[in-house]
Amino acid sequence: MLTVNRVSVRYDDFAAVNDLSFRLEEGQWLMLAGPNGAGKSTLIEAIAQGVPYTGSIQWKGTDIRSLKPAQLARRVGVLSQKNTVGYAYTVEEVVGLGRYAYKSGFFSGRDDGGKTQVERALELTGLTSLRRASMLTLSGGETQRVFLAQVFAQNPQVLILDEPANHLDLKYQQHIFSLIQDWLKQPERAVLSVVHDLSLARRYGTHAVLMHHGKSVSQGEIGGVLTPDNLAHVYDMDVYAWMQDMLSQWK
Repeated sequence: MLTVNRVSVRYDDFAAVNDLSFRLEEGQWLMLAGPNGAGKSTLIEAIAQGVPYTGSIQWKGTDIRSLKPAQLARRVGVLSQKNTVGYAYTVEEVVGLGRYAYKSGFFSGRDDGGKTQVERALELTGLTSLRRASMLTLSGGETQRVFLAQVFAQNPQVLILDEPANHLDLKYQQHIFSLIQDWLKQPERAVLSVVHDLSLARRYGTHAVLMHHGKSVSQGEIGGVLTPDNLAHVYDMDVYAWMQDMLSQWK
């Protein structure tokens, strides 16, 4: 569904993403893994057309730079880490902004099916009771859920999520990841996400790209990517031993 071909993002002489290529296929939940500074979030910004890049990013064979914003929004929904609201919009209003790509005209309020999508998104993310609340009164976790609901209301074919569990307590981590997993079971759906928690990546991911210094170290099915040797190379530590030691605290 998405093809990233030799994409690079440079800031002067520094390559945040360096000649990176991979494919995202229907039904996959592809995890972008790697330490801080690996280029994961920068790659997400490039796909979202938020930063200049070289190379190409294609949607089913079409370069996404040729798509109008509304056309891209119907295909790809992006949840970034940097979500802030400076005005006292209500939760429902912010979630409703996810429907802008479906308006019949710039000045038109018509959006067939939009109300249903917003209602469903509020319900899925546990925000129905907060629909009239001001965004300025929400916790970090509640705010994260609002913007995830906005992406659900957008109803794209591909979800791109940068740390979707950011600020969420354990209950909502489980809830949101299970929701995404169920969403992915529908036809012509795929997910690409940055997840620092490798346990979440292993639990929910089908495929992975392991990044280091802007490059792909390994990619493919997740079990063949997040191996002890690959992780030790990228994180400069025995990740498997550390995870097993952490798990032993609960026995």
